[in-house]
Amino acid sequence: MRGTFILYLLSAALGASAGLTSSNLQTYVDVLALDSAFNPIKESYWTGYPHHRRTPFAVSPDGKSAYIAYLDSSETDVHIQQLDPTTFKATGTTVTVPGGKEAGGLVAHNDGFALLTNEAMPSGTTNAPPSDTPVPVLYRYTDGKQTWKTWLGGPGVHAADGLSASPDLNGDLVYSESEGLYGAYFVVTDYTGDASGHFGDSIQYVTNAGELDTITGASSSWGCSHNTGIAFEAADQAPFASICAEDQGAIWLNTKGQGMMNDGVKISNENTTNGGSGEPMGGMSGSYSALARFADTTKYIFAWVSRGAIDVTENTWMGDGYTHVNNRTNGRNVAISLFTDKYTKVGAQATSVVGTEDGDSQVNWITQGSNDCSNAHAATFGTSSALVTWEEISNPICDYIAMGCRGQFAGSFFQEVSSDGSKVGDAFSSTDVYVAGDMVTMSDGRICWPYVSMEWDLSQAVGFGTAATYQKVSFACMSTGESTNSTTTASATTTSATSTKNTATAETSAAETTAAETTAADTTAAIVEPTATAKTTTVPAEQAVQTVTTFTTQARQTSKPNTVVATPSSVASAQAIPTGSAQDTLDFIRAVFRFLVGSN
Repeated sequence: MRGTFILYLLSAALGASAGLTSSNLQTYVDVLALDSAFNPIKESYWTGYPHHRRTPFAVSPDGKSAYIAYLDSSETDVHIQQLDPTTFKATGTTVTVPGGKEAGGLVAHNDGFALLTNEAMPSGTTNAPPSDTPVPVLYRYTDGKQTWKTWLGGPGVHAADGLSASPDLNGDLVYSESEGLYGAYFVVTDYTGDASGHFGDSIQYVTNAGELDTITGASSSWGCSHNTGIAFEAADQAPFASICAEDQGAIWLNTKGQGMMNDGVKISNENTTNGGSGEPMGGMSGSYSALARFADTTKYIFAWVSRGAIDVTENTWMGDGYTHVNNRTNGRNVAISLFTDKYTKVGAQATSVVGTEDGDSQVNWITQGSNDCSNAHAATFGTSSALVTWEEISNPICDYIAMGCRGQFAGSFFQEVSSDGSKVGDAFSSTDVYVAGDMVTMSDGRICWPYVSMEWDLSQAVGFGTAATYQKVSFACMSTGESTNSTTTASATTTSATSTKNTATAETSAAETTAAETTAADTTAAIVEPTATAKTTTVPAEQAVQTVTTFTTQARQTSKPNTVVATPSSVASAQAIPTGSAQDTLDFIRAVFRFLVGSN
């Protein structure tokens, strides 16, 4: 009995470091019948390349109900369908929000839901935006009936800073149970004031009673210029964790300040050309499930795609402290960043030192291949690991220096990542499962999301004419234990063994701190809040470096911009042995061997 138990523990230890395979993926193809037709494809900005049109998905705190929101194929009216979170089949009656132009975010409650959308204001509204340009709005429904409706832009909202509208939301909605507070982060264009005609972004908070709550140091009327990507996640108190990609050359953790100040936390240097930065967080219809919080902690994980950065020069238009870089590679690769709390990045920031040849040495790359990667997302299994997903194009054709690419779809990829940032096993791929809606951690620890079962063609721009519509939605779920009850298992290829590790998930209730789980001494940095009178506060700055063992450091490609190559294998940064995997497993095996020998 004793030997059997030890062998069981040994097997579990080996399985825990193996990573995910196709057996961990469970699919429910065409399980949800919709009342209305839905076009699952959204043309991207500038290029017209196909993106998945977002279908927000949310599960109630008690785990008994779920909702999915989708835009009618007419591109007006948002439908919200309740469904069973176990079977993913429809329940209840579909709710329609008339006039909605985008399903921009969804929060499920035990008694209903909240929806972020954008719509034209009623005819005759004083100071409404011209030409019926949509304005962001938050709805709350209780037991199928509208409880309240709160405008997040338009007349009366931050009027002193300029009135704003949102022809394309490209945002997200989150909710803090402990605060009873909604947070919405979305793209805006001003139609009055100094920024009239220009694009930025806005963060607005709304109470449980539907009141717009302007919170100093958390709310913002104009944050990141020409925002090309949003990542947003709830915290226990405002401000909520936020990240933006702007049009001047960087991705910022902007929880403090809500903008793109150069004394903020720079996550990554990115080439920006003509207002684009490579669609790091999905571009049109993106900006969801890119930032996730590890349960019962203050830690977060962020996933994006990037071409890397070389040759750091000064951004002369913005001035001192702002930089411009050139792409390292032709195609994009997947990267992740970790945060000890909503203010603090793990490890070094991206450099702002002019003249630096290597502008991406701080990046933790998940992929290093020659394929182009897009549609990156992240969700957490619990406290100790996360799921990172993305799509790949083989032999990519990247016609635009700061936009997306086209080519043969090579599959959706799934990679488990430890909370220390190291990869657990290898990624596996599927050619008929996609991520097209929010990735939600279910009450049983699985991560589930909606998608449309269809042929996914990334080889060309979306064609003109009538687009194909669907009235069925599929769901997929990933677990860290082997799945055995799949309705339909997606075809997949894998290079790793089945993981038998199980991690529990729970509602987050840890208090926010700026010094959580750090091994380094605190330093301070001045953060300037974007108010009319600048207020300087002192907060902990970079606090921790990953406490993982460096296994090998691969050579980095340092070509000048006119010789940038499309072989991201040269992009490799230091790779680490996952904590609790290689060396720890070897030590465990030795200990078990000594135990077994001693027991004879």
